[in-house]
Amino acid sequence: MQNNVRTIASGHNQIRAEVVTTYQQLMHAYAIRSICFMEEHGVPARHEFDGNDYQATHMIVYAGDEPVGTLRIRWFKDFAKLERTAFREAYRNTHVLKAFADFVFDHVARKGYDKVITHAQPKYARLWRIILGFKKAEGKAPVYFDGHPEPYIELVRELTPPLNAISASTDAAILFRTEGFWDAPSEYEAVA
Repeated sequence: MQNNVRTIASGHNQIRAEVVTTYQQLMHAYAIRSICFMEEHGVPARHEFDGNDYQATHMIVYAGDEPVGTLRIRWFKDFAKLERTAFREAYRNTHVLKAFADFVFDHVARKGYDKVITHAQPKYARLWRIILGFKKAEGKAPVYFDGHPEPYIELVRELTPPLNAISASTDAAILFRTEGFWDAPSEYEAVA
């Protein structure tokens, strides 16, 4: 199985996680975010689509061919930040969340990062701590957003990058490959 796809459950409702690499996948991610944040929670479009989508790596979860969950990752000097995590209502369960998070954590660690942070409202922060192993960031004050009565709490999770984490010493051919497809030679690589 390639690094960019992980099967979460088998059967006719097969759930799989992928790194977004196509326009269609990105539109699916945007649709899920629109449903969850704009429709369900009344978040204005200008806030939900804030200009950071073009600098982020997006992840998506499918049930068969149907998009059911998404998040984006932004990359900083010594950590990756998980944002805009959203699941369609029928797929909001710990099984799907944990499997998707494991896929995301593996991807972040493979890029050599040993820390992820996120911000969540108290009820979701509790879930991220219990199910996903996050801890409350020490010494960080909650953040308030216009239109949100509850604060957002900063959470941190430590990761262990694998031995084959992408680094400056990684083979150059790998550095040219599409995000998440590092273990499979591209169709454009010449055989030496």
